[in-house]
Amino acid sequence: MIIQWSDEDNCFLVGFPDFPGQKWRTHGDTYELAVTNGIEALDSLIIGYEAVGDPLPEPTVCNAA
Repeated sequence: MIIQWSDEDNCFLVGFPDFPGQKWRTHGDTYELAVTNGIEALDSLIIGYEAVGDPLPEPTVCNAA
């Protein structure tokens, strides 16, 4: 889950880069609300993939220094 502030939208945008489709899936006026909405959006994505029998995308592994 990536959460990024958007001056244009005046809110935090939430995206899931490993899932194809739209860049931003949900948003929140506060960081905490963006996290909550992001978890709900991720749950919906997983349910949707499972409903049609598609495998979930392989996660991108990021290494921090």
